[in-house]
Amino acid sequence: MDWSHYRFRSLWVLPAPPAAVYDLLEQAEDYPRWWPQVREVTKLSDTTGVITIRSVLPYDMVFTAREVRRDREGGVLEIAMSGDIDGWARWTVTPRGGGSLARYDQVVDVNKPLLRRFAVPGRPVFRANHWLMMRAGRRGLMAYLAGGRRSGHQAD
Repeated sequence: MDWSHYRFRSLWVLPAPPAAVYDLLEQAEDYPRWWPQVREVTKLSDTTGVITIRSVLPYDMVFTAREVRRDREGGVLEIAMSGDIDGWARWTVTPRGGGSLARYDQVVDVNKPLLRRFAVPGRPVFRANHWLMMRAGRRGLMAYLAGGRRSGHQAD
């Protein structure tokens, strides 16, 4: 088993129509406005940018994100990632009740030397760190959808 390989899935039930959720998720450069752990997004082109994230643990992850798929009809946004993490991530937004379900899937290999060094003993902590980041992202998006503006970079 490669201890630096991760698969994640998060499900966000949101009280907004799929088109509204998709529109917000499509604008990655705006993520720092509502997702505290997304520290910076630097747009390099219409399909590529550099993203810096930091959750509870005291380290930044920096990677280049390149758009692979943008399918508004299917509700799919997918990127390829390279840098501190290599792999892919995909949002799939579908109707759910009177709102939406935003499913986030991610498959990555961690390249950051410190995280690779602690891959075995740190794995549960790294997974918890990701879970906390996703929980904070859902809360931030909920507030943003409700018209609130969440700011700051505190952990959630």
